[in-house]
Amino acid sequence: MSDGTARQMIPAAKPVIGEEERAAVDAVLACGQLAQGAQVAAFESEFSARLGGGRPTVAVSSGTSALHLGLLAAGIGPGDEVVVPSFTFAATANSVALAGATPVFADIEPDTFCLGAATIEPVLTQRTAAVMPVHLYGHPAGMAEIGALAGARGLAVFEDCAQAHAATLDGRLVGTFGTFGAFSLYPTKNMTSGEGGMVTAVDERVERTLRLLRNQGMLVQYENECVGFNTRMTDVHAAIGRVQLRKLAGWTATRQANAAFFDKHLAGVGVPTVRPGAVHVYHQYTVRVPEDRDGFATALRDEWQVGCGVYYPVPNHRLASFQVTADVPETEKAAAQVLSLPVHPSLSQGDLDRIVEAVNTVAKAGA
Repeated sequence: MSDGTARQMIPAAKPVIGEEERAAVDAVLACGQLAQGAQVAAFESEFSARLGGGRPTVAVSSGTSALHLGLLAAGIGPGDEVVVPSFTFAATANSVALAGATPVFADIEPDTFCLGAATIEPVLTQRTAAVMPVHLYGHPAGMAEIGALAGARGLAVFEDCAQAHAATLDGRLVGTFGTFGAFSLYPTKNMTSGEGGMVTAVDERVERTLRLLRNQGMLVQYENECVGFNTRMTDVHAAIGRVQLRKLAGWTATRQANAAFFDKHLAGVGVPTVRPGAVHVYHQYTVRVPEDRDGFATALRDEWQVGCGVYYPVPNHRLASFQVTADVPETEKAAAQVLSLPVHPSLSQGDLDRIVEAVNTVAKAGA
């Protein structure tokens, strides 16, 4: 129970924007080149070197655009099925539908909240063209097993890396396993450009198609080679992203240290699993509350001023936009139990102590 002392709310997430980001934006505004110029090109190169394993990397306007254009560049379209988790943000399945294909929802593994080869195999059909695991909450999916299954079935592999900047599996960065890896740079992600996305491409052919699709189907002005979109990133956003990219390693280490503190001190909830060989970057620190998760969350917010979030209370297959039948018992269980606690790098030691005290007290009281 709270002691009644007035406290400031600890936010569930908090974008970190400092003087360096402001100075970078001012420099772009002063130079006058605002749209997909030198800053974007530099950001693509630096992102490739730090997070893309040296792969060709294309900047776009959002994480959803990254997924959408990645699917199109990989040749996905009408008649194709792409296996995705139902337990994820709607953009994953939306991008498949926007490409004209059909999202097929598979269940998750209970410990990582990600797709696994064993959960994918039951939903494969003759129309399956690809599988698209999500590295949810910052933990990499089991890409070795998924890749082996896909290879045996002749399927493409794509990666939704929206929450997993710098996560690795057996020393290999996420976004380097599949035909493409799609990253989000939304404000609450582990790094941001204000808004934006990045796509890491397996080869120059996919890269070239991505560059055509993001810019009205042209690489050279007025030489339109295909019907494309306007999903360009601005130099203003790229300038922010370049600064944030340089800070990401430090922020990630802080997230991991915060998570380790929680692992050691939390009681009464199911703390996150980290698989052998995986480096978790803790976009979210997600626990399981076996009973009355929503009451637990309310108590944290109202009695302890500890912000928290539920990602995701409604699985994609039950959204009004899809409404399909899916045999996903672990997904349904997770949707009823998960609760994400603050883990962001702005937390003080006092914040960490309060979060632990709050969770342990509420858990002991039974919410």
